[in-house]
Amino acid sequence: MTAIQKKPDNPIAHLSAEDIEILGKELDAIRDRVIAERGESDARYIRKVIKTQRTLEISSRAVLLFSLFPPAWVVGTAGLAVAKILENMEIGHNILHGQYDFMRDPKIHSTTWEWDHVSPADQWKHSHNQLHHTYTNVLGKDNDLGYGIMRVDEDQKWHPMHLGQPLWNFVNACFFEYGIAAYDLELGRNLQKDRRKAPEFRARARAVGRKIRRQVLKDYVVHPLLSGPSFLSTLAATFTANLIRNVWSHSVIMCGHFPNGVETFEKTSIEGETRGEWYLRQMLGSANISGSRLMHIMTGNLSFQIEHHLFPDLPSKRYQEIAPQVRALFDRYGLKYTTGPLPKQVASAWWKVIRLSLPNRTPATPKSADDLSTRTLAPSGA
Repeated sequence: MTAIQKKPDNPIAHLSAEDIEILGKELDAIRDRVIAERGESDARYIRKVIKTQRTLEISSRAVLLFSLFPPAWVVGTAGLAVAKILENMEIGHNILHGQYDFMRDPKIHSTTWEWDHVSPADQWKHSHNQLHHTYTNVLGKDNDLGYGIMRVDEDQKWHPMHLGQPLWNFVNACFFEYGIAAYDLELGRNLQKDRRKAPEFRARARAVGRKIRRQVLKDYVVHPLLSGPSFLSTLAATFTANLIRNVWSHSVIMCGHFPNGVETFEKTSIEGETRGEWYLRQMLGSANISGSRLMHIMTGNLSFQIEHHLFPDLPSKRYQEIAPQVRALFDRYGLKYTTGPLPKQVASAWWKVIRLSLPNRTPATPKSADDLSTRTLAPSGA
């Protein structure tokens, strides 16, 4: 990264190209150690989490058979919400990343797992594993930056429509699984370019439609009907559990990508990107959530978003183990390890959404032709 522009606020101005490549080799060494140690303990862990999640979901749905009684409604709803969070975060997300493919268990494998979510697993894997994790926080490349509906960097041109982005973000939080399905389908872009009749888009849209019907039938028809006279209260409980799951998932994702201290990058900054530079972008473009072991499990260990972005295919329970080693590298190379408790990180992310919904107080500094031709790290301004 010798051509990088040496701005006063550039967080890597003190690093040479050689420093960055040595850093990359040190991170490779951490990954290699975990790969070599990976084995039966990791397999036992994910099987235990799956068993716990399924037991909790079944027992919660059983309690909701009596959801006409308020205590049963509260207990059943809370249990179902936790079960759905576990399934999406610690189980589905991580299995679909291929973290447990080494087990060679056909039932717990990224090619066969289908999760409790309206977005089909194969479409999510394409948009998330292939695109997001390749182009992490690169403006115009990583669609996870604002999900195509929000302004997330001061260098992005402001439009009056951005005034509504706090509202869009709130609605997206409440119906997050549907927002992700639309995002995976690239619905806005395909409709804008009038690709509605394109065979590929129609096939993918039909797959999403089938998955939505399956989820709606399970959650809002079959299980409420099994409750008999408790049909309406069970329906309300299931909707509430899905709402809690959606808001929780959205909050965790926001904390990993949007808080103060997280950087964004120009498209030109990744031209000819080396392994060390890719690692460096993950380090600067992510943030962690501090908390208890329970917090980490409920976030799918995405509370270690920095470690996850560095090593997305390592078993998630390993992130807490290697976090001190990763943080030591941040300190040694003079980089900021962005972390904080959940309330602080959520507030920081939401403040950024609100602040960037308004025009810049001062015009963004225009980039010269020379800037655009160099590999420039673009601070997010947050």
